[in-house]
Amino acid sequence: MKGNRALAWGLVLAGMVAVPSVAAPPERATTGHGNACLPGAAWSPITRSAEWEGRAGLQAIALGKDLFVMGGRGAFNPFRTTIYQDVWRSGDRGESWERVSDPAEWPARAYFQALRHRGRIVVLGGQNFDSFCPPGFPPGAPCPPASKFFNDVWQSEDGANWTPLTENAGWAGRAGLSAVVFKGEIFVFGGSQGDEASIGGQGRVLFNDVWKSRDGKHWTPVTRAAPWAPRAGAAAVVKDGSIYLLGGERAFACPPPIPGAPPCGPSTIYFNDVWRTRDGARWEQVTAAAGWSPRPGHQCVVALDHIVCFGGYGEPKNPNDIWASRDGKRWHELESPASPPWRAVDPDDAKYDFDALVVRDGPFGLPSIFTFGGDRERFELGPEENAERVDNDVWRLGWAWRPRH
Repeated sequence: MKGNRALAWGLVLAGMVAVPSVAAPPERATTGHGNACLPGAAWSPITRSAEWEGRAGLQAIALGKDLFVMGGRGAFNPFRTTIYQDVWRSGDRGESWERVSDPAEWPARAYFQALRHRGRIVVLGGQNFDSFCPPGFPPGAPCPPASKFFNDVWQSEDGANWTPLTENAGWAGRAGLSAVVFKGEIFVFGGSQGDEASIGGQGRVLFNDVWKSRDGKHWTPVTRAAPWAPRAGAAAVVKDGSIYLLGGERAFACPPPIPGAPPCGPSTIYFNDVWRTRDGARWEQVTAAAGWSPRPGHQCVVALDHIVCFGGYGEPKNPNDIWASRDGKRWHELESPASPPWRAVDPDDAKYDFDALVVRDGPFGLPSIFTFGGDRERFELGPEENAERVDNDVWRLGWAWRPRH
């Protein structure tokens, strides 16, 4: 889930934001179960407590032989949520970490994107979760949100030293954006700007525009309005000469019920559709409803010629399934030992707002899927309990291996 969800916990508990009701999901495109794409792969923890603090809305990158983790937010605090401006590096596949930049030259942010482009790490977009108390605001009350939404772009060769490519990329500042490197260019699409009105913000604007850049400095609009619904928190991958867009959200929670208004639930505010494009301008809908339930805050990666999707936020509980597809239309739900992710038999242990990477570290160069951090906070829980539910662990889905130091 992207952006404003962290600001909603206390307001949901106070009855100011409605938890989505459970509505009947649409018919989904699915062809059954099985582990044909990841036979024998299993989940194992690399570390349950990394040196960096627990966080959600972070980014992870593999560059050379190193892994990097950066940015994100801590557990929700109605008075001040911690937003990170640090970069951590691991040279042993996530077992141990050293801080290489704190603070980084770029402003603190969460729900941004980080990509590997031309041998460098590129950071772009995100939000900072600022708040503002107007004159006369009740003392001792949490100030209304007033986040800054970024449209800057930064690059680094080592994660420690950063230089700005542009302070204004041309596209509107946004969080929960999607971004990929495709045919040598950086593509940015979707996302949202503005804090949700239901939590005291000025309202949220969702995007369905697409922009591209060859150097990260000069940006060109590809389309101002793609045919898919504006959204944030969507997953995006590149496979077989196409960019795929998967899932996401149009809102993070339902508004208070209004008599006579259509019912609101996960199937009305969350997406499980799949779209693809070969140029960013012309899109085709692969399926209106994939095999997995509508969700934001999930991750999708490409491994062994399959798109693999898992995690995410759900109501009344988080999904603890994992799905794979060769073409984005026909989906298989994976079984044990590849499922459930993070061995989360209890959905209470399933994550959202984590990050995931594919690293070729298995026998004979087989790929493994690594995950970093993430969130297990729930609307119905109090701040003290939720404070323990933002993670700093690293997990791996793959085949038996021995670390290469």
